[in-house]
Amino acid sequence: PLTARGIEQAKALAANFEQTYLGGKKLDAIYSSDLQRARRTAELVAEPLGLPVEIDPDFRELSFGDWEGLTHAQIAAGWEEGIKNFFQHPDLLNIPHGETFQQLQDRAVRGIRRIEAQYLAKGEEHYVAVFCHGAVLRAMLAYFLGMPLANVWRVRQFNTAVNIVRLEAEAGAVPGIELMNGTMHLPPE
Repeated sequence: PLTARGIEQAKALAANFEQTYLGGKKLDAIYSSDLQRARRTAELVAEPLGLPVEIDPDFRELSFGDWEGLTHAQIAAGWEEGIKNFFQHPDLLNIPHGETFQQLQDRAVRGIRRIEAQYLAKGEEHYVAVFCHGAVLRAMLAYFLGMPLANVWRVRQFNTAVNIVRLEAEAGAVPGIELMNGTMHLPPE
């Protein structure tokens, strides 16, 4: 579950989300991973806005397969090359019974494209928030930046950080990254 600090960060995000990140415009929808920390963060932000949280498993964290529940040291002891690839060559990572970063990216982008089709088809400006996890965010940002997955760890993502991606309905329009790793809502440490 979220720690006490995680709850504080989510409440700080909720306090001024629309004003701080959308210039006072209103969110149309909130989507979340089905995993508990992302879902709870989404709920804490959605509650004061009066919005439901749409659960979408396409935004869940990377499947760690045989590594699930193990510590970094345990993974390193059993899969020395694998843990090295996780950080140094994520594009080559192949976790036994888990996902590759390419599979993760394909899944997450599929979820974004589904939301995009729903809202861009309406022909007006919409604001949608997606709550997910660090590897998912990095994989999606790499996709929208046209960046190879080999560089996915170069993108910093703090807890409750906000990323803003503008998707346009015009044919041939490319996504625009307007904000990455925004933490203006968090108090200085």
